Amino acid sequence: MNFFKRRKILKDANFLVLHPVRTLNYETRDDGNINLLMPRFKSPVSSRMFQPPAKEKYIPIKLDKFGSATWLLIDGVKNVAAICALLKENYSAEFENTDETEDRVTKFLSLLYQQRYITFIEIQNKSGQQAE
Repeated sequence: MNFFKRRKILKDANFLVLHPVRTLNYETRDDGNINLLMPRFKSPVSSRMFQPPAKEKYIPIKLDKFGSATWLLIDGVKNVAAICALLKENYSAEFENTDETEDRVTKFLSLLYQQRYITFIEIQNKSGQQAE
């Protein structure tokens, strides 16, 4: 599905009821934060042909503590509102008002979605229905 169709589906949906799903693997750093592991090449053929043996196969994308906490809460079962509620509970001292949490989380998840680091179950279902 192209970017414009995916963006239209996201614009028409209530963001807080969507269920995010990870599309990348991750690793935990020594400080407890997360590195997302983005493959250098998407295709296995390209990877075999162009991947230098001395270089890592993945590009690490470093997340801060809020990004890491949000990433760990993404499981495909919790919706965005539930993730926001858990973050408010765990990081109540860092957020001045409750609306700030929802704004930050929705912007962060929108960015992850635009970069294709996550997707949403509802979008997967719609694209599956359209493909049939």
